Amino acid sequence: MPQLNPAPWFAILIFSWLVFLLILPPKIMAHTFPYEPTSQSAEKPKTDSWTWPWH
Repeated sequence: MPQLNPAPWFAILIFSWLVFLLILPPKIMAHTFPYEPTSQSAEKPKTDSWTWPWH
C-alpha cells in the first residue's frame, strides 16, 4: 500500500514548513503600507447644533 510509505510525504511536509517559516515571513514583512496612522488630537472638534425647521 503506497499511501503508508512516509518517505515522500514527510519530505513534502518538512519542505513546506521550511517555506512557511523561513521564506514567506520576510517577504510579507517587507510590504510597506501607503497610509501611516496619524495620532488623534486631544481636543474635540467643535460641532454646531442643528436648527430644525419644525421646532
